[in-house]
Amino acid sequence: MSTEEKTKLVPKLRFPEFRDAAPWQPVSLGEASIPVTERVGTKKLTPVSISAGIGFVPQAEKFGRDISGNQYQLYTLVKDGDFVYNKGNSLKFPEGCIYLLQGWGEVAAPNVFICFRLKSDYSNGFFQNCFESNAHAKQLKKHITSGARSNGLLNISKDAFFGVEIPTPSSKEQQKIADCLSSLDELIAAQARKVEVLKTHKKGLMQQFFPREGETQPRLRFPEFQNTGDWGEQSVGDFGKVVTGNTPSTAQPSFYGGGIPFASPADISDLRFVDQTKTTLTPEGFAETRPIRAGSVLFVCIGSTIGKVAQNKRDCATNQQINAVVPNSKHSDSFVYFALSLASERISVLAGRQAVPIINKSLFSSVRILAPNLSEQQRIASCLGRLDRLITAETQKLDTLKTHKKGLMQQLFPRVENSI
Repeated sequence: MSTEEKTKLVPKLRFPEFRDAAPWQPVSLGEASIPVTERVGTKKLTPVSISAGIGFVPQAEKFGRDISGNQYQLYTLVKDGDFVYNKGNSLKFPEGCIYLLQGWGEVAAPNVFICFRLKSDYSNGFFQNCFESNAHAKQLKKHITSGARSNGLLNISKDAFFGVEIPTPSSKEQQKIADCLSSLDELIAAQARKVEVLKTHKKGLMQQFFPREGETQPRLRFPEFQNTGDWGEQSVGDFGKVVTGNTPSTAQPSFYGGGIPFASPADISDLRFVDQTKTTLTPEGFAETRPIRAGSVLFVCIGSTIGKVAQNKRDCATNQQINAVVPNSKHSDSFVYFALSLASERISVLAGRQAVPIINKSLFSSVRILAPNLSEQQRIASCLGRLDRLITAETQKLDTLKTHKKGLMQQLFPRVENSI
């Protein structure tokens, strides 16, 4: 790093007590840490792996089995407070990823990983945020070749790794930044738990609102419908018109780039509604499709994401991987969405085991589902809809907190220019 670059190592946002402090200084990982090389030996510890974007996971969970085999005794003994670098690259972490072990006690890490612990003058929380956000990925990339070996591991030696320089302030400023971001992490974690509780509540409520397998009445029913008898069995085709999507010719540029949504499985997330899509159509392109009115139910029937369900907020078209149900006047749009969401796993199984799982229109239309009269459908849909809106609002709060943290980190850490 040049002298000129070193003088720029001052963040845009600095806590008042550090505004007149010296610029941050580049510190190599070799200076800041001690390599961890102790072998597991005869200790019985959990063999772990690292998943980019997630962190440590037991090998049995990631691979379905313990893959350590006869190499186990050669694994590295890693303790809480130690960092581990995974040389496997991914789309999100092309330079590999580094995670801090917390709450595990001791584990066994494969010896292809580089393990280290920080010296006492350096904050785990500060460096953890550097690594997990990839804030200093350029510093890592500077030492790593652009290619990868055939086994997917990046070409970086331990000497090169420990030569990576991280812009670093004094230990007190490190800790101040770590405490600030830790408080924000706690807020994010609390909000994430709130979202998960609401989702779990909704799942449990749906299981009460809909009859269980082999039963014809739900366990939980609104007072006005308690004496209305059994739900009737219908096919998906009875709910309304089933439409398999199609794709306008991609050889016609005039068909694409307009404002009309063109939904594919990639546009269907955990959220209920699809409004914006990655691909859009012009009126000319839309005329080449099978239009789907707003409020219909989109069900992925082909591919690896088979069983995903959503509703379209606007009139749209879909590609051939989606069967849309356009509910008729005897059925509530929202009820059909909830009914198909609850039945999605059962329907997905119908695809069987094949290279490209598929449920054709005829089979999808013939699936049998219990349903009450329209009034009870609307009552159920209204209750679950309110809960959906609450989940959406709380999810947006979670996303806002994550965005705030990302923006705050861009202000709290100096920008490193021209480092590669």
